[in-house]
Amino acid sequence: QVRLVDSGGGLVQTGESLRLSCAASGRTFHSWNMGWFRQAPGKEREFVAGISRSGANTDYADSVKGRFTISRDNTKNTVYLQMNSLKPDDTAVYYCAADWTSGWSAPPQFEYEYDSWGQGTQVTVSS
Repeated sequence: QVRLVDSGGGLVQTGESLRLSCAASGRTFHSWNMGWFRQAPGKEREFVAGISRSGANTDYADSVKGRFTISRDNTKNTVYLQMNSLKPDDTAVYYCAADWTSGWSAPPQFEYEYDSWGQGTQVTVSS
């Protein structure tokens, strides 16, 4: 059974940085596309960033391009989201997700294309 555990959230001020981690169980982590999504209060969950199996392809929401970086370490079954220059609008619960059935070589952007989700980690950015 696959399990994803998100961590690294917290309370920071505008302009500061955080690094989220998502540790995955499962022997085939290297064959999964991985994504990060977020959900702010009163809003729908939205795509933030994705990374392909090998890490060669990444994708970002326009709102985080240039500030966030997704990466993965397949030897540690872990995906990361480095978040710099944080803004109050980045406040949300962040979720990692794994895709092993879509067959896409690039990370999907839609929730329904992901097969398993972490429990979420809260990120709060104060102004």
